[in-house]
Amino acid sequence: MQYFVYIIFSKKLNKFYTGFTENIDNRLLQHNSGISTFTSRGIPWELKHFFIVESIQAAKILEKEIKSVN
Repeated sequence: MQYFVYIIFSKKLNKFYTGFTENIDNRLLQHNSGISTFTSRGIPWELKHFFIVESIQAAKILEKEIKSVN
């Protein structure tokens, strides 16, 4: 199964957010619909970049690496 590690950006908050998911389209819709309470303040979110990885373990590692840089 493929996983996506993604970086989204909110102009409203001038902030980036990094996460991972199995379905990047649905996850972006969730961020922009207010379902995710943490990101609801930053609507609208724009997808800036994503990486495709082959396991959930790889997704967690890459997400952590990206977050450690920011």
